[in-house]
Amino acid sequence: MAKSVLSDKHFHDEKAAYAFVEERVWPDGPVCPHCGGTERISKMKGKSTRIGAYKCYQCRKPFTVKVGTIFERSHVPMHLWLQAIFLLSSAKKGISSNQLHRTLGVTLKTAWFMSHRIREAMRAGDFAPMGGSGKIVEADETYYGSPDVKRTTRTSGEPFNKRGSRGPANKRAIVALVERGGSVRSFHVANANKLNVNDLVNRNISRETQIFTDESRLYGDLKGNFAGHDTVRHASGEYVRGPVHTNTVENVFSVFKRGMRGTYQHCKEKHLHRYLAEFDFRYNARTALGVDDVERAERALKGVVGKRLTYQTTC
Repeated sequence: MAKSVLSDKHFHDEKAAYAFVEERVWPDGPVCPHCGGTERISKMKGKSTRIGAYKCYQCRKPFTVKVGTIFERSHVPMHLWLQAIFLLSSAKKGISSNQLHRTLGVTLKTAWFMSHRIREAMRAGDFAPMGGSGKIVEADETYYGSPDVKRTTRTSGEPFNKRGSRGPANKRAIVALVERGGSVRSFHVANANKLNVNDLVNRNISRETQIFTDESRLYGDLKGNFAGHDTVRHASGEYVRGPVHTNTVENVFSVFKRGMRGTYQHCKEKHLHRYLAEFDFRYNARTALGVDDVERAERALKGVVGKRLTYQTTC
């Protein structure tokens, strides 16, 4: 029988968990989060000394690897944090707070807060232009869930049609850009109008890129800004025309909606951007790109620095 990854020592032993995190957060040795010093740092010893404690003799302050990360001021044991990161990284459609609460043995409130901190660690910080010469990027929008503040007009300012035949009424708008064979970037926008969508596309895609979209009028002004812009007409029953299609981005939306409906079931609009970051992270570190569950979890762990959340700011 194959050995389970979750049987590794750092998932169960607190000292091993701290050592595991330190190796990845401090690959070149301890760094003081207070003054940035790397010299004259020693590990604190003693029976009553907390695990992983160091003291910087440049600023005279103690610290652990938790300071300045999503783990700061958390009373949850580090080995449980590592278990949660692995579970959230390896579940294609996510893992609910209720499931984490049952699996880890923490309270539901703690599991919910841990999930949001981990999503923050998964959030990408690199926004270099996507695509390039010879590359294809698909762009599309979708709508999921009701906004916290109900709207009475469409994005154009016109009133909603009562029968709902004039576009998505009172839905949260999401725009996604997917580079074929590469990464995805998803954005929650207040209004999916031509101004907002064109601004996102122009800021995130290289000018040498070929863009594929559906026939939506939101993308009508893109042709002159990029190497090419081709569309498929879904309203006419056309979904693929040679290499021209938006099936890749629609697959991203499919996985996202299945996860939100089947696993998470509900999220407030102010948290939607973190759920999008979670699904983007797993797609950008997917098996098809040669990334397995272990490496995906390690990538999430490397993103914990500088992204601290407090419960008050999350709620």
